[in-house]
Amino acid sequence: MTVAIGRRVAQWRVRRRMTQQVFADRIGRSKSWVDKVERGVRTLDKFSLIQQIADVLRVDPTELLGNDGQQRPGTAPGDATAGVDAVRVALASYDVFTSAPDSVVRNLSGEVSRRVEHAWAMYRHGDYPRLLRAVPELLDAARQLHGQRPEHGTALLVQAYRVTALVLVKVGEAELAWLAADRALAAAGGDRLLAASAVVPLGQALRGLGQHRLAMAVTITAADRVAALTEGAASREGAAGTEHRSVYGALLLQAGLAAAGCGDNAAAGELLTRAADVAGQVGDGRIGDGQDYRASGFGPAAVELARVVAAAHLGDARQAVRRHETAASRQLWQGLPAEHRAAYLVDAARAHLDTGDPTGAGRWLVEADRVAPAEIRCRPSARTVVAEVARCGPQVAGVARLATALGLIR
Repeated sequence: MTVAIGRRVAQWRVRRRMTQQVFADRIGRSKSWVDKVERGVRTLDKFSLIQQIADVLRVDPTELLGNDGQQRPGTAPGDATAGVDAVRVALASYDVFTSAPDSVVRNLSGEVSRRVEHAWAMYRHGDYPRLLRAVPELLDAARQLHGQRPEHGTALLVQAYRVTALVLVKVGEAELAWLAADRALAAAGGDRLLAASAVVPLGQALRGLGQHRLAMAVTITAADRVAALTEGAASREGAAGTEHRSVYGALLLQAGLAAAGCGDNAAAGELLTRAADVAGQVGDGRIGDGQDYRASGFGPAAVELARVVAAAHLGDARQAVRRHETAASRQLWQGLPAEHRAAYLVDAARAHLDTGDPTGAGRWLVEADRVAPAEIRCRPSARTVVAEVARCGPQVAGVARLATALGLIR
């Protein structure tokens, strides 16, 4: 049965916990207008208006347009969004008092460690549908281990919550991601470095909700608190000092992106410069890419790409494109995880589109889809960019094919 677009708007508004008045204020309309749209009295026949509403609701426009109850082309029953409800149920579970024999717990420690490692591998490779399907059992096992052997299970539980928060941000479930990140903070307890690592996905979740100023505040606060730990670790040899600096730098990077989201050019520049200084000490090593999961691949390349994204967020698309061209010529992103590269390329595509270059935008979208298809096919914000480029014409054949596969054009 076909669901009217007004009803879909109402469903997503309620899901985002907005009253009609709050929603009306955000789209610049009256509460009466919203009520009429949701009841089907008024029709939405302009795509620009549908796009505006979709942006406020943080969904892909096709979620509002519908598909007459049919499965969208290019999706499958195992699509990323299909796993979100199971993750929601897992996050709602508080069954942490189950007991198990010591022999089971000892075996569970190794099993949870392997599952956490596998979860991060799936995230880094952009395999979001499979990761979401794995999350419920991962959280159950990690919570059981933490409840019985906190000395072994705390760090693993925090990392399980962290990767859960990050993948939820990817698929447009920022509110649920906020909950997962908050759980990570709570599980970290008095371990300040572990807690600081949990603030990184918390900042991303807040940015996903449009709460840029709050994201900037929490990440700067966490960075200040871990600064003393960083200085204390500076004299340590090997990975210990690098790990502290990596977490510190990742927090500064998130704070800089949040500042850009606030439109605060000066703060964004200062924070990213500080992050670059830290990245120069860390280098583009393997911290965060297989040895420790706290740093999230932080390093000089990550900061340089963040400058491109920040410029785009600040409305200076031409500067973003210039920086991107420099980054592309040096292939700065090649050593970063696939999900990071693809996400960055979507932002670069948006910058090209904003400068009136749909051909350039299309080229980078096609490349992003090659690097990590789920980054394009599962992220509402990426699908929106694909739809906008496709409407500009057949400049890049790959975009037309991609848009058709996603059900954005017919």
